[in-house]
Amino acid sequence: MKTILLCSDLDRTLIPNGAQTESPKVRKIFAKLAARKEISLAYVSGRNEQLVKEAINKYELPEPRFVIGDVGTTLYRISGNQWELDDNWQQEIGQDWHGNSRNDVVKLLSELGGFALRLQEEEKQNSYKLSYYTDPELNMKAIRNKVSSLLDEHGIVASVIWSLDEKMNCGLLDILPQRASKLHAIRFLMKEENIPETATVFAGDSGNDLDALTSGLQAILVRNSTAAVQKAALEELEATGLTDCLYIARGDLHGMNGNYAAGVLEGLVHFFPEIAAWLD
Repeated sequence: MKTILLCSDLDRTLIPNGAQTESPKVRKIFAKLAARKEISLAYVSGRNEQLVKEAINKYELPEPRFVIGDVGTTLYRISGNQWELDDNWQQEIGQDWHGNSRNDVVKLLSELGGFALRLQEEEKQNSYKLSYYTDPELNMKAIRNKVSSLLDEHGIVASVIWSLDEKMNCGLLDILPQRASKLHAIRFLMKEENIPETATVFAGDSGNDLDALTSGLQAILVRNSTAAVQKAALEELEATGLTDCLYIARGDLHGMNGNYAAGVLEGLVHFFPEIAAWLD
């Protein structure tokens, strides 16, 4: 039997921390499936190592073999309690910064005026992830253009991501190597583990997952994903003729509702019908 590489987002995909209800005992069913030797489980998350570990403990999630964390800037290989950072992935994404360190980027951005950037806590940073708090009323387009232009001038190829944290009432600005995306990390892992596209599947729920959801990889959108995300994913896939690569959970597997882990299981059975027998 081939190895199936299951790459799944955490928050509101496997973790039931959205508004919709979760099917009873579904995480236990998911854990039983993940324990099979045919399944190689990878969590793909914006969370850092500590927050992923907290989620695993709090929500009783199965231990993965891999974690792609920190918005794609880290890749961990896990054996027992040992989390080993993949140095090859660090070298891969580090090429975009051409020898510049995070501190070098901090110095460059200190030249920017009028944006009131405040560095986030040290645990939210790493070698290739630089994160700031900003004013929630900040002009997103202006800051992204200004930061990108400054970095370009110094040969630093970066993704500049701005989002709004409504709960904290502040903006969040992340600066990463351009290669440090969920999709690139998944493809890197596939290559390192010698797992083909036909044996790989990604599951997600939000706009942050769209690059992987619309990449041509087999992909699952859980039922609790928003109509806007579903529409955006389908439109992009229709333009490339790849709609068969995406499965949107409907809630028709073994009486489960298709939300969160139930949607992941439903999508897995769609792409790998043999899994249905494993769930009985």
